[in-house]
Amino acid sequence: MASGVVATGLNKSFGGQHVVRDVSLRVPPGTIVGLIGPNGSGKTTTLNLLNGALRPDGGSILVGGTELAGRSSREFVRHGVTRTFQTARVFTTVTAFENLLVPTLHHREPRRVLHRRAEELLEFVGLTAHRDTPASELSGGQQKLLEFVRALMTEPSTVLMDEPFAGVHPSLKQVMHERIRERNRQRTSFVVVSHEIPDLMRLSDEVTCLGDGAVICQGTPAVVSDDAKVITAYLGTRGTSRKAS
Repeated sequence: MASGVVATGLNKSFGGQHVVRDVSLRVPPGTIVGLIGPNGSGKTTTLNLLNGALRPDGGSILVGGTELAGRSSREFVRHGVTRTFQTARVFTTVTAFENLLVPTLHHREPRRVLHRRAEELLEFVGLTAHRDTPASELSGGQQKLLEFVRALMTEPSTVLMDEPFAGVHPSLKQVMHERIRERNRQRTSFVVVSHEIPDLMRLSDEVTCLGDGAVICQGTPAVVSDDAKVITAYLGTRGTSRKAS
């Protein structure tokens, strides 16, 4: 998927209120794009547009050169875009291993290949010991790790992540950071929404800041952290911006 994900001029309204206004975003292959902004700035809605959970009122979403705006989430997955959520959406009544197999139920790959991939991904995030544990018995942080590797089961080119570090124990947060970086080194792209600005700035190649549904600033973490509009709208003070960088 040489061209990655290219969203142009996205718009979305609910009941006459503009939630996303003319948002454009590029996710080249092998990059980590951070998405920041105050509460209500349109971050989660933007992710929902980028994975087909919502249909945009206007704009274009090219994935690998194919127009997918308005298509279903299944079509986005088929073209290599998967998603995790602010509150982990795991199947609590089945095991960690079985959770990983859910996205592959209709795949044509041999089951032995899928089972091996699931085992490897559990090991990847340190959950092998919990292979046969019902997901309901995992901690919140472990559930987020499980959801993360479930999003990798279909071998996506781009993963959208909504607040992957929120409420996660520092040790598991470090695992998440390291595993995102490791998959990124293998050319998986990420769009990561997070309020944990210092962590996100260290993780990201590029950052987009939203405010009132529109793009305030886009650029490297250093550029965005020092932008006056970002400081005013989100970071609050120049001193905070320096900490964020």
